[in-house]
Amino acid sequence: MIRRLDVYEAANRRLKIIFDFFDYVYVSFSGGKDSGVLLHLCMDYIRRHAPGRKLGVFHMDYEVQYRQSTEYVERVFSNNRDILEVFHCCVPFKVSTCTSMYQQYWRPWQEGYQNIWVRQMPGTALTVKDFDFWDANLWDYDFQFLFPSWVRREKGCKRVCCLVGIRTQESFNRWRAIHSDKNYRKLGNYKWTHRLGYYTYNAYPIYDWKTTDVWTGYARYGWDYNRLYDLYYQAGIPLSRQRVASPFISQAVSTLHLYKVIDPDTWGRMVSRVNGVSFAGMYGNTVAMGWRSINRPDGFTWKEYMYFLLDTLPRATRENYLEKLRVSQKFWREKGGCLGEETIGKLRAAGVPFTVEECTAYRTDKRPVRMEYIDEIDIPEFREIPTYKRMCVCILKNDHTCKYMGFTQTKREREMKERVLKRYKL
Repeated sequence: MIRRLDVYEAANRRLKIIFDFFDYVYVSFSGGKDSGVLLHLCMDYIRRHAPGRKLGVFHMDYEVQYRQSTEYVERVFSNNRDILEVFHCCVPFKVSTCTSMYQQYWRPWQEGYQNIWVRQMPGTALTVKDFDFWDANLWDYDFQFLFPSWVRREKGCKRVCCLVGIRTQESFNRWRAIHSDKNYRKLGNYKWTHRLGYYTYNAYPIYDWKTTDVWTGYARYGWDYNRLYDLYYQAGIPLSRQRVASPFISQAVSTLHLYKVIDPDTWGRMVSRVNGVSFAGMYGNTVAMGWRSINRPDGFTWKEYMYFLLDTLPRATRENYLEKLRVSQKFWREKGGCLGEETIGKLRAAGVPFTVEECTAYRTDKRPVRMEYIDEIDIPEFREIPTYKRMCVCILKNDHTCKYMGFTQTKREREMKERVLKRYKL
């Protein structure tokens, strides 16, 4: 009888493949439970199987975070100086914010704003002067994408791998990041690896771990963890919502108010740091910002209500939403979105006009459906259907990137990224 590997054994086998093949390996470490458990796995592996080897740690410091997270990051770095090579990055890249209708982004560690920084910059931090690829137009995800090639040049090595602690249990998007074959090349046939450039890769060694596996690992092996999670637990936050992330993104705004209780000193500084924080902290978990049920005013269709909401916004914000809407409308009209047969049947039963194509460029059993935006539809799969109601939700949530709609980067955003990649020959 063949014994199946447990997730700990499977992760260590993946680490062996990574450390045997790559010249330089680093962990993307946020201070959260997942990246933390991955970092501990790697440190234990090096101490047992690769003594003398250094492990890189890439930490993007967003300036605004719980005091407990800062303490945890500093504690891990301090206690493991023997094997860690720390890249503590404090740079003013663009970071999405959903706290304000007036601002699509804010910049941590922005020059000229030192007097209102939430905390002092660490003395060992890397700043813009350390990165030859720095551009003020870079978003945080652009910086993260460009970093491995910079490390490769700095270290003078050939093959670099970034280890990322995403798990497929966390969300459908993370499941898709691992299992989708679209646009990705892998190291060998390992589905848990993605090639970024000619000699740079991402790898996800704990992609199949459950939340219970993560906490079992901390307990069984005595690994240090972020004490913020203890406070989350005491506050009654479900395990599925206990995340360490930038507090101003759409996924975090509903728990923004916890800063007032857990870390009041940081909260006091946050209020004057980013537009709309006080309002979002007060109403981010209520219908006021569209997080729960949403109803259109009497006498309005959802399309009419959408344009009413847009008319209340600043011009730049309004044009941002309209551009994303135009791109989406064109996509559904000319290419179509992929829907399952059951969903197609429900659209047909509801009398929605559409055209089903026979083939698609995507690797899926679903079929491409071309259709116009509709007002709304009451089916469980409503988030797969282009509706004006969903656009209204995006506007009310200050979701400037329209993640709720599943939108990707616009042509302008893609062109900017391509210019940077071309500039540095990545």
